Amino acid sequence: MGARKRNSAEKRKEASKERYQAILRNCPTSPRKMRLVTGMISGLEVNKALDVLKFSPQEASRRLEKLLLSAISNWQSKNEGVRIEESRLFVREISVDSGRALKRLQTAPQGRAYRVRKRSNHVTVVLDSMNKEVEKTSK
Repeated sequence: MGARKRNSAEKRKEASKERYQAILRNCPTSPRKMRLVTGMISGLEVNKALDVLKFSPQEASRRLEKLLLSAISNWQSKNEGVRIEESRLFVREISVDSGRALKRLQTAPQGRAYRVRKRSNHVTVVLDSMNKEVEKTSK
């Protein structure tokens, strides 16, 4: 491995230590429906986002709630001994990308068939601490 490649790999590892995220892949919900739910919690504090997802009637909100809990546990594993309430975690960014689409046929009149695309998506949730934001701006 060359020096440049090793240096860039080390930088990526250091950056990943400061990044708290969780990824949900191949979720069998269309990306459009998932984006409606993710728009509700983007930028919210973690506890408030969990409350919004808990009382939301959409089916995608259940999956997103579990993903957010996973991101919180990832944060806790990297920050042992720090309380969540003191760190004031919030949803920094949340992105929904389209996943694979299953192609199915549905019978149609007069011997024809219509193609049905059952879409899926990938969701990435990134958390950050508001206390860290305050420290950066004060420097």
